[in-house]
Amino acid sequence: MPQLKLAVLISGGGTNLQALIDACSNVDFPAKIEVVISNRPDAFGLERAKQAGIKAVCIDHTSFADREAFEEDLHSCIKEHGADLICLAGFMRLLTATFVGRWKDRMINIHPSLLPSYKGLHTHARAIEDGVRFGGCTVHFVRPEMDDGPIIMQAAVPISAEETEETLAAKVLRQEHIMYPQAVKMIAEGKVRVSGRICVFKGIDLGDTALISPLPI
Repeated sequence: MPQLKLAVLISGGGTNLQALIDACSNVDFPAKIEVVISNRPDAFGLERAKQAGIKAVCIDHTSFADREAFEEDLHSCIKEHGADLICLAGFMRLLTATFVGRWKDRMINIHPSLLPSYKGLHTHARAIEDGVRFGGCTVHFVRPEMDDGPIIMQAAVPISAEETEETLAAKVLRQEHIMYPQAVKMIAEGKVRVSGRICVFKGIDLGDTALISPLPI
């Protein structure tokens, strides 16, 4: 089976990008990063890509007259590098319905909450404020609405009594780094597909272990 070709879109430090780089360095991993694109020239993720010998491109959104012109260049760059799948990894730009439609079921995102709860920003602070017992993260196919689309994978982490936004973010980020490469691997191996508004799986163990917090006494 040929390797799935990835375009990774970033806006910042790129720790999830690094998780994908590390996974793709394994000769048995069924995907390869063809290009890393940032909309910000100071994004450290560009340096991560260069250090790994991956093509790094900046398409600065501030250089364009409107969102459509920016996205046209973005689309052209991704097509030029032959990508099969777009991975949003901390890409802090909302994409138009036109762009998303061009890449329907071929673009995924990772979000630091258990979607559909806590879409948008400040997810960890909002979860702590609401007193929920679990935070987490979600990998999903992208739809035009913000942080919406068929869910591929989720990880739940318990929120402790002493939790802060920073400590919860760190716990969730560790799970993101595990999940994102695994989601890409499932897609590359044809083990997940979209059916309507949900994902269906082939040969995947969805688990049956319950998580409880606080633990029963």
